[in-house]
Amino acid sequence: MPRRRRTGATRKRIEIAILAGPALVVFVGFVIVPVVLAAVYSFYNLPAAFKWENLADPERFVGFDNYVRALTTPEFLRAIGNNFTILALSLLIQGPIAIGIALLLNRRMRGRGVFRLLIFVPYVLAEVIAGLSWKLLLQPNGGVNALLEAVGLGAWQQNWLADPNIALWTLFAILTWKYVGFAIILMLAGLQGVPEELAEAASIDGATWWQIQRHITIPLLGPTIRIWAFLSMIGALQLFDMVWVTVAPTVRQMATETMATYMVQQGQFAGQPGYGSAIAVILFLISLVVALLYQRFALRRDLSGAVTTGVR
Repeated sequence: MPRRRRTGATRKRIEIAILAGPALVVFVGFVIVPVVLAAVYSFYNLPAAFKWENLADPERFVGFDNYVRALTTPEFLRAIGNNFTILALSLLIQGPIAIGIALLLNRRMRGRGVFRLLIFVPYVLAEVIAGLSWKLLLQPNGGVNALLEAVGLGAWQQNWLADPNIALWTLFAILTWKYVGFAIILMLAGLQGVPEELAEAASIDGATWWQIQRHITIPLLGPTIRIWAFLSMIGALQLFDMVWVTVAPTVRQMATETMATYMVQQGQFAGQPGYGSAIAVILFLISLVVALLYQRFALRRDLSGAVTTGVR
């Protein structure tokens, strides 16, 4: 019997190695190794086309100078502020919009499937396509200003993506159009887990539709809302592609720079891979701290019932 148990345990370990091995190799090769290398490079002043031999040059080692430079550079500090501004606006504006539309689309209505499809279409579009499309539409002679002129609102015409005073707000409007569909679909999925019997019982007791949503549906939707908020926060901190594609470099540097775009600009196009690596590490640490704090204080009660130990 003991020999049979050892054989079964060995077979189980082999199965785990076969099934998890390729994923583990990919994770280590494309996540762990780049993070470690970025941390190593961040302590050096490396040339644009550096070689491994540059790491052995003691004159290239600068310690924490790249980090001090980043945290004392106004452009990078403004980029951090832009990231957190977009994060806050996403939670305060996109969340309520998604919940409201999801509650409406969860009711029986004609054409509900078509509305769901139309709302989700922007999310499945590639970021490059969406960004370039809006860049063309928001040009001074583009479709948006032409539409405003046609309906008699010519005074509202703006240089939407060229004016530093409104470029960030225009960018956030584009981001809302792009990503709110995902939030709505996520909320709709969460609403499927809300028992209809509770709403029916409350309706029989005389509760209005709004009272049912406020006191029953939305509280039961809490776990879905917290998961969406977590994904939205991480996405806002790592925002890159829509900003890079949509906004011109000069305006981006003045008004809409994010940590990721600043990292690419300095690390690749300015030929400072060591400094860019320090920016990458700072971005990683900020995202990690935000994720851990959110998990500790917001997701704790959602995870408290999860089975994480004792599984045999």
